[in-house]
Amino acid sequence: MKNREKVLKNMKGFCNACPSCDGRFCAGNVPGMGGVGSGSSFISNVSELKKYKLNMKVMSCEKEPDTSLELFGFKLSFPLLAAPIGGTSFNMSKTVSEEAYANTIIKACASRGIIGCTGDGPQEFVYLAGYKAIQEAGGAGIPFIKPWDDKLLMERLEGAKIIGSEYIGMDIDSIGLINVKVNGGNIPIRNSSQYKALLKRLPFKVILKGIMDPREAVECVEMGAAGIIVSNHGGRILDHSRSTVSALPGIVRAVGGRVPVLVDGGIRSGFDMVKVMALGADAVLIGRPFTTAAMGDLENGAGEYIDKLKNQFIQAMLLTGCSNLEQLKENGSNIIFKS
Repeated sequence: MKNREKVLKNMKGFCNACPSCDGRFCAGNVPGMGGVGSGSSFISNVSELKKYKLNMKVMSCEKEPDTSLELFGFKLSFPLLAAPIGGTSFNMSKTVSEEAYANTIIKACASRGIIGCTGDGPQEFVYLAGYKAIQEAGGAGIPFIKPWDDKLLMERLEGAKIIGSEYIGMDIDSIGLINVKVNGGNIPIRNSSQYKALLKRLPFKVILKGIMDPREAVECVEMGAAGIIVSNHGGRILDHSRSTVSALPGIVRAVGGRVPVLVDGGIRSGFDMVKVMALGADAVLIGRPFTTAAMGDLENGAGEYIDKLKNQFIQAMLLTGCSNLEQLKENGSNIIFKS
């Protein structure tokens, strides 16, 4: 890891900056960067993905791979979004401010032709920092807001209107977040009918994050979600939950292409990106590695990490015989196998 000493200094007490970010040495470190309880959910996200291997083919690619796509109103250079992470002071660092982190991620992503997402938390400075970063980048970002009670939610979404966001994300799995509770926040429990009524009232296209069950994925489509993110919140909400890569294929089949299906959790490289897209994902979110890259060298560090991911992604597409993203998704069973 580049600038590991600086990462360790900036993230002291929150992250060990391990060469392999797999959750083994930060189990139970919540708040912090670890997985909840035994850490098994975070660990299985990484370990289950490692079981998939790439099928190398050297005479099948027709041309230099085209990695571009359109998603949620943006043109992306390749199918990657930086996952929404907020609360630097109680999750990541006492030395890098919320504003500095949000600006780092949004600017680095925008400069590389991808999209950064911003987070939310009980303290209003968390989501405000994200709004400001997106506004300063000309709208190149997606704000994620937690499903607070109606009054607080509408107050917070006013800022998204002001900065002109067409899409917002909502991490509906945050009903289980320890961080929210220990910092005085409260997220109401809603069923699918209540979420459907909520989405109808919002003047945004809403991407729902935290879906791990095919039946709930179908409910998301039926209630009008603009997209679904298969996620167990990085293993930070439910101990002993299944991995996202094991949940992904069933959700993709259930959704049937009606809305984009994205995935996060345990994805560390461009090679991992090819694996999950071969399993049906339309795009990928990565979280923790962006934090360590940013804490090492802010925008430069995050930008270098994006460059590394894209180079790996292109190399993996080329050597598995994929000239474009459509081929990658359509020929998934010939691209990867489970060892």
